[in-house]
Amino acid sequence: MTVLIITLVVIANVLASAMAYPQAAKLVRTGNAEGVSPIWAGVSVSMNLWWLAYGLGKGLWGLVPTSLIATVLYGIIAAAMLRSVGRRALAGLAVGGLVFGLTPLPVLFVAGWQAAGVTIGLCYGLQLTPAVLAAWRTRQLGGVAPGTWFMAWLEGAIWGIYGLYVVDGALLVGGISGVVLSSLMLVRLWMVDELRAVVRRPVRASL
Repeated sequence: MTVLIITLVVIANVLASAMAYPQAAKLVRTGNAEGVSPIWAGVSVSMNLWWLAYGLGKGLWGLVPTSLIATVLYGIIAAAMLRSVGRRALAGLAVGGLVFGLTPLPVLFVAGWQAAGVTIGLCYGLQLTPAVLAAWRTRQLGGVAPGTWFMAWLEGAIWGIYGLYVVDGALLVGGISGVVLSSLMLVRLWMVDELRAVVRRPVRASL
């Protein structure tokens, strides 16, 4: 069982480290930010910094490398959005990074890392929520990288299992939030693609 859990942690680290890469690469390559939420990018930077601090504070060393790499990648996403969208992205990045990012701080001071960890897990849901809401408000999702959300689903599932095994509420809540919200994003991407396919069929039929 221990070998299985260690394997899951390694896989989760690989997925979490790579999860932001498709989105970062697509934004840098194309400059197309359609459907990508700047609030999500800002929250993602701050939340990964929190996961890094939580891993160090609780001695959960499996969280440290993935959180560090993810922070860098989401920082690249934020920078690419600023370059692509400009000032329109700045307010969203600030709201995500500062307002949501500061949420666990008073809990940490009052109740310590255990309670702060659960708050961080809940904030992981907040991290993904702006991206999901943005996707459900538009059909223009050309800037969204599906690969990021497939990996987010798998990462959430694995961290949830690991959190259940080590009895860590932060990881369990974060994992469940990740699975639910990633599922909503994947459903939306599938729906939009299906809508496009329906529009294309009559055109092909007429030809």
